Amino acid sequence: MEYLKIGLGGGCHWCTEAVFQSLKGVITVQQGYISSTKSNSSFSEAVVVTYDPQIISLDDLIEIHIHTHKSTVNHSFREKYRSAIYYFDEHEKQNINSIISKLNPDFDNKLITKVLKFQAFQTSRDELLDYYISNPEKPFCKRYIHPKLQLLQEKYSTKIKITN
Repeated sequence: MEYLKIGLGGGCHWCTEAVFQSLKGVITVQQGYISSTKSNSSFSEAVVVTYDPQIISLDDLIEIHIHTHKSTVNHSFREKYRSAIYYFDEHEKQNINSIISKLNPDFDNKLITKVLKFQAFQTSRDELLDYYISNPEKPFCKRYIHPKLQLLQEKYSTKIKITN
């Protein structure tokens, strides 16, 4: 069985981590900071998702990513929260661009999500890892993460893990 990896950045990595930890077929979610090359070489909050493509497709992962952060908004914190999909293999780039093009009509404004080469990763401090799992009742989680998980429940219920 071959697992694949994809890097995803958008909003806060606590939110992104919680969203992808909730999905069937996601093996691991590494929370931290990703850099790319050239003008995107600074580290930006993101996660590296290892997934089983026989359970969840790259199309589904990207669609969920695009719908769970402000992927059409160029706000003042875009350097820290770069809306991006980081590929590990050059062959993935065209496929990712095609998926984003198919998703553009779902939005009133054009998607600004960049497709970037993965260059480096730095993990978050230990106390920040598994943030939602460790702190579901904290105000940040209730305000920002709960609505994203509610969206998953409503729109992608067949893709999420059942929790007790």
